[in-house]
Amino acid sequence: MSENITPYQYLPNMSRRESLKWLTVLAASAVVTSVSGCSFISETEPVKVGHWPDLTPTPIEVAGYGTDPNLILPPESPWPRTLSSTQLTLVAVLSDIIVPRDGAVPSATEVKVPDVIDEWVSAPYQTQQRDRLVVLNALAWIEEESQRRFNLGFVGLSGEQQLKIMDDIAYNNAQTPEEFKRIAKAFDRFRGLVLAAFYTSPEGSKDIGYLGNVPIAGDYPGPTEEARQHLEQVLASLKLSDYAYS
Repeated sequence: MSENITPYQYLPNMSRRESLKWLTVLAASAVVTSVSGCSFISETEPVKVGHWPDLTPTPIEVAGYGTDPNLILPPESPWPRTLSSTQLTLVAVLSDIIVPRDGAVPSATEVKVPDVIDEWVSAPYQTQQRDRLVVLNALAWIEEESQRRFNLGFVGLSGEQQLKIMDDIAYNNAQTPEEFKRIAKAFDRFRGLVLAAFYTSPEGSKDIGYLGNVPIAGDYPGPTEEARQHLEQVLASLKLSDYAYS
């Protein structure tokens, strides 16, 4: 008698208040800004070779919560999260391929990155709506490609099979076959969002050694001698030496 195996399913476990707060931090972060300028193939440009789902999801037209949100106590969201359970699970599997657990450093799903991606692509703002189209098409392409190659959804594939697909779309460069160029660009944006969400989390920030505002015990020691000399040189070049340390 064969053993019944329960399919993997990612269950959202981040509160809306927390994911909204994270959305705001992510939108303002230098990490996501650095990848937001990535050029994508136009949604209207036909695919020359290969396949493309070319989804046209219904725009999210509810109101946002203004341009000056409260980061401490953000308001309740006026919009719903829009990823289906199947899409969210696929996001989780892909996120952990991008950021797997590494020793004491948690994986993307362990810090709830999929919840943040869901919040991001569900927000009614221009950048998020553009990313929504890119991400939904990327997820659909990966599912289609998985079925074409292995007659099985991506989540149900073995790790080796999943990586065979990932290896073809992981990079968008001169060596990328034409049939994978569009998905490679879309996946690049998805990967950027996953990494941005992970590294703006407390665990991700710790992994890259970012300390943030850390209180100093005792009196402030002031700048190092090297820093002081550099400051004096800069002030002198700007003819502002009167403001140099004495």
